[in-house]
Amino acid sequence: MTDPKGVALPDWAWQRPEVRDALRARDMAALFKAVQQYSGASQTRIGRATGLLQGRVSEIIAGTRKVTTLELFERIADGVQMPDDARMLLGLAPQDPAGLDHLSASGRAELIAVYPSQSAALPEIRDLAGKATTVDVLAVRGLGILGMNDSVLRPSVRKATPVVRVLLLDPDSEAAHRRASEIGESYTTFSGGIRMSIERLRELAADGVQVEAHTYALLPTWRVIGLDSTLFVSAFGETHEGHTSPMYRIAGSPHGALHRGFRRFSDELRRTARRVV
Repeated sequence: MTDPKGVALPDWAWQRPEVRDALRARDMAALFKAVQQYSGASQTRIGRATGLLQGRVSEIIAGTRKVTTLELFERIADGVQMPDDARMLLGLAPQDPAGLDHLSASGRAELIAVYPSQSAALPEIRDLAGKATTVDVLAVRGLGILGMNDSVLRPSVRKATPVVRVLLLDPDSEAAHRRASEIGESYTTFSGGIRMSIERLRELAADGVQVEAHTYALLPTWRVIGLDSTLFVSAFGETHEGHTSPMYRIAGSPHGALHRGFRRFSDELRRTARRVV
């Protein structure tokens, strides 16, 4: 049973570089050590706050046991009274996301979770992909999402055969030249990756999967994986790819603007894009 009073760290401790690095890496050993250092709490006290036995806390600190479940990350965050900016670094949804959608509780509920990168969201993405009837993808090359045999969605798509709609960057566009330059790749290699994904999507279609693929000519900004009504959204930057940026899980809500906005953007992009599969 957790201790409702938890363990309190001073506000400045959450801004310490080593604490923020531990949160980004989901390194609970480093976090627990920081909690001990800045709050003076013992392993037993941390255990009571997070609902763990002292021996389990000791194993986590020693690195012989890893924290992997979302439920335990949530218990730890609650037990050490983690502020919202720290929760988001850890990949958890903020408890009071009013700054993201201030309209109402139902509006705020559209932001379900925040992950430091796509890899942290993979278990939930793959779980939903195995049940989805419609898969929507907005990407640049899409190799890591659908283009390779071990990509994020390809095994689920081949097994469940949902409707698959994909938007990829036009390999012949000026935007493709710009994006290749941004990430330091040759245009030939970069555009070749897009063409490979298109061919791999044609293979899926030949195998009986309902595939619809288009290419767009805008400089990439958003990367979206839509699994029925749930969206996983990340962003492309000048120096990073979408899978390395923070990722947000978004669900539709009566008042929230994010879900509607991304759906509208994707639909309009598809309407004006060139169909290739």
